[in-house]
Amino acid sequence: MSLRTARTTAVALVTAATFTDIVAYSIAVPVLPDLSRRLGASPTMIGLLFGSFGVTLLTVSVPMGAVSDRVGRKSPMLTGLVALAASTLLFAYASSLVPLFAARMVQGAADAITWVVGFALVADLYAPEERGRVTGVIMGGTSLAYMLGPSIGGWLYEAGGIRLPFLFVTAMAIVTAVGFAWLRVPPAHADHEPVPIAALIGQPEIRRCAIVVFLIAATITMFEPIFVLYLQGRLALGPARIGTLFAGAALVNAFLHPVVGRSADRWGPKRLTHIGLFAVAAALLLSAQAWSFWSALVLGIVQAATFALVATPSLTYMADSTSRAGVGAFGTAYGFYNMVWGLGLLAGPAAGGFLFERLRFPMLALVWAASLAAATLWLTSSRSASTAPR
Repeated sequence: MSLRTARTTAVALVTAATFTDIVAYSIAVPVLPDLSRRLGASPTMIGLLFGSFGVTLLTVSVPMGAVSDRVGRKSPMLTGLVALAASTLLFAYASSLVPLFAARMVQGAADAITWVVGFALVADLYAPEERGRVTGVIMGGTSLAYMLGPSIGGWLYEAGGIRLPFLFVTAMAIVTAVGFAWLRVPPAHADHEPVPIAALIGQPEIRRCAIVVFLIAATITMFEPIFVLYLQGRLALGPARIGTLFAGAALVNAFLHPVVGRSADRWGPKRLTHIGLFAVAAALLLSAQAWSFWSALVLGIVQAATFALVATPSLTYMADSTSRAGVGAFGTAYGFYNMVWGLGLLAGPAAGGFLFERLRFPMLALVWAASLAAATLWLTSSRSASTAPR
């Protein structure tokens, strides 16, 4: 097998694509607010600008996944990377709020395409007993991107001004696109007829996986801002220490994701996601008891590790559920996965903020953890009922 057709080359390029996408997303954190204010944006407008990313992510995920099932993975992946490069180039030269909003929405569409089509390609190339290991490698790379992205953005901003961070990401996207253009992708999609999204959602195992995905996405996006508010209020921690805390968690997760992926291959992704949800609930209760910076650092890392116990195997869980259902449309399945994840991203911070205004964080953590545990018990019992002999 030549390098051009090797599965490991495809995995390396998918990892590069998701890494670049997350760097593009996270690089905006220290840069976009200042750029928006320069263009006359109010705080509300800045919030809408950040939120516009999710609009196209939700609307593009399923259609582009379905398109990749019909035409193959290569063309949609190239489209996503070109869109990513175009969006960052537009960010660099935006002179008003209209192109800034356009750039952010194109970036959301590019995010949807690269993640959906990338993981569909992995599902095409790898057998179920191998997918966890490969998924863990890709997720490890994205953890590094989450950690490095804001730092890269801030450093390049100071070194070369507002345009340099975005031009840097544009170059990364172009290099990755050239790699995919060179890659020879087997037409695994041709073995299956196009599958409507309704037929996919009609599969009970896929619906159960979607519930897991929604729960973990909502919990992660609830925890991150609320934990910061809690630490600022109770422990009076400044931005530098809070940044250190989250960087430590991301670094640990970069090494943990491949381990979790291999565990999913060994024990099964469905079982591991359920174990992980219980662990998330337990760690959430502990995180609410942080009494110092060092305890918050340790508990934050533990919490992030439990997130990895669900997020990584949930990707493999979706592919395995699709295979067992006899559907085989991995693009549509991962489009549905990404759409559900996007809904969790919207629901988590909103619910967390609402509860935090009315409850102290320890009580919020108790309510959220109890809800997670109850939902997980229901998932395991409904699975047992559906697989019992009749």
